[in-house]
Amino acid sequence: MGFDIDLGTAIARKLGVQPQFQDMEFESILPALTEGKYDLSLSSFTDTRERESRLDFVTYLSAGTMLLVRKGNPKRLRPDGLSLCGRRIAVERGTTQEEELTPASAAEPDAGSRLGACKNARRPAPIRLSFDDQSAANAALAKGRADGVLADTPSVIYGAKQSAGRFETSGQPYGDALYGIAIPKHHDDLRDAVFKAVKDLIDGGVYRQLTDRWGISAGAVRGPKVNAAAS
Repeated sequence: MGFDIDLGTAIARKLGVQPQFQDMEFESILPALTEGKYDLSLSSFTDTRERESRLDFVTYLSAGTMLLVRKGNPKRLRPDGLSLCGRRIAVERGTTQEEELTPASAAEPDAGSRLGACKNARRPAPIRLSFDDQSAANAALAKGRADGVLADTPSVIYGAKQSAGRFETSGQPYGDALYGIAIPKHHDDLRDAVFKAVKDLIDGGVYRQLTDRWGISAGAVRGPKVNAAAS
């Protein structure tokens, strides 16, 4: 259930096929695609240069990272500044948020990164808690095991909305990037057909109906692109 499922169903309808969705742990999806187990994936994948070395991406949404906290924000956490230093932060395994809290070098984190900023301020790094899916990360917050959750904007907004008042967002999104539909390399006909289907859905207004339905119209794009990673 979700925007990706609805968009995938609409794309399949445009292609004249019946979609078969399978739920997987996030970090297992891209390897399964490269091994040829699946035709494509819609799972909020940020289009990055590193991922483009293994897969093609048809972009369909712009999203950043947001911070989810308990109602009232008792720890006074914000996604900017140093308030996350030393705090237990839940992330989904295999995501850009997990990468953000993982130093490229344990000895010398990038000075411009969140970890580098904490180190330069002589404060402890955020304590990364990695989970197999977003529901488990949110559950850790609900149970007090985590102080906050870093996740993609749509997931955080939806998590706050569905929490019956237990959660709220804190601060503004950051690090906006394009989501892409992941397609194995050398499947150019499928990639081009998906590109055209997404373009037709945007031009025909169906895409806007779906982004409105899921409350993510702020991230709507005017048209798809192929392999449009900024970094």
